[in-house]
This record gives sequence, C-alpha cells and structure tokens, in this order.
Amino acid sequence: MTNKKEITAGIIIIGNEVLSGRTKDINTSTLAKWLNSLGIEVKEVRVIPDIEFTIIETVNHLRKKFNYIFTTGGIGPTHDDITAESISKAFNLEYGFHSEAYSILEKYYNPGEFNDGRQKMAKMPTSANLILNPTSGAPGFYVENVFCLPGVPSILQSMIGGLNNVLVGGEPILNLTISLRTVESEIAKSITEIQNKNKDVEIGSYPFFRAGKLGVSIVIRSSNKKKLDGCNVEILKFVKSKGIEIVEEV
Repeated sequence: MTNKKEITAGIIIIGNEVLSGRTKDINTSTLAKWLNSLGIEVKEVRVIPDIEFTIIETVNHLRKKFNYIFTTGGIGPTHDDITAESISKAFNLEYGFHSEAYSILEKYYNPGEFNDGRQKMAKMPTSANLILNPTSGAPGFYVENVFCLPGVPSILQSMIGGLNNVLVGGEPILNLTISLRTVESEIAKSITEIQNKNKDVEIGSYPFFRAGKLGVSIVIRSSNKKKLDGCNVEILKFVKSKGIEIVEEV
C-alpha cells in the first residue's frame, strides 16, 4: 500500500462457468463502482476455478495484500459450491451450520421446501458475520476482511448496500469521461504530457466503436475534485486546439 490514506480491495471471481465463457462476469464492474463510491480502490481482480486449493491460496495471498477482499460465486446449494468450506479452511475455522443463517433460511422457505440443498446454503464458517440477502434469502458472510457474495449479479447488487456501514473507506474516487471522435495515436502525446504533470491523477484512454465510427474515451480518476477538474480543463484545451469532435462528456 502506497500511503496510509489509500484503502484498497481485491476481487476474486470464483467459478468454472466464468472461465469457460458460459457466464459473463459483470460483478467486477458492479463491485468496483460501488467500492469507488466508498473511497476504496480496486487494485486487482482474479478469476479462478472451483478448486479448493486455488481458492484457499488466492484468498490467503490477497487478504494480506489489500484492506478488503470480495469473492463472488460458489456459495449456492450444489456440489461444486465450495467457497464457504474453502474460506473456513483458509482461516482455520469450523465449517458447519451457521445458527443464524439456518434460522433465516428455515423461515424463508415454506414447510417441506427447506431440503438438503437449501440447507447447504446455511453452512459456512460457524463464527462468520452474515451479509443479509433481501432478494433470495440465502445470506453471504464475511470473516475479518474477506467478504463472500453470491455470483448471481442481481442478488449480489441487492446485498452490497448492507455493507456500507461495515466498510471503512477513504475519499470517494471521482470519475470524468470525455468521449472523442478520434484515434489514440492522435491524442497520445498530449495525454502523456498531461499525465506526466499530474502524477496523482489517473488518466486512461479506451478506444470504442459506436454507430459505425471509431472513437476514444478519456477517463480521468481522482479523489481530489480540484485536480480532476484541472486535468479536465487541460484535456479540453488540447481537444479544442486540434479541432477534435467531442461525442460525450460524463
């Protein structure tokens, strides 16, 4: 970590279905935007398979590297949902029915519906803290700085707001995007010069193809609004001087 004020996070996407391409990962974007709004910067994202050793090794490595770790996937009712047990082993904690989670699920389902598969969703480190699930009942959980969430994007999104008062962030990370009708080679030198003068502001350029035409989006990121606005002014100045069309400013 570069300084005491910087709060960082890592994301671990767990699931063979993501690695195979059968399932598209949109949880990374959801988590990163939410964490940025809390002043927590995502520094690393890994996509790993449903293999116990890999989950344990990855979690243990990243939880020491960053302030927070978020895992998605592998906490459902099927045989290949092994995240909860793997987290228990990573922390050397007892794995079994979490009494509060079991009670929540037992009340959620109608009599006779709380079968073995659904009961499995109440198994996790028995001392874990719960992340309540307003969408489908089955809670996520966290141990120390590792937060385990489901892989279904809509359910994950409904749960993360409940952690706003749990996480301690820094200054919110602000974003500005300027989309231009140009190519990267035309603006590379000017962007480099601005970036070199503003080391504590992150400036990225990303090509896009829209309505049959090429363009480049310049994204500026900083927790300091004054510096962000200063870079924005400098960029707009050279854009105007080169006569480049602005497609959109967000």
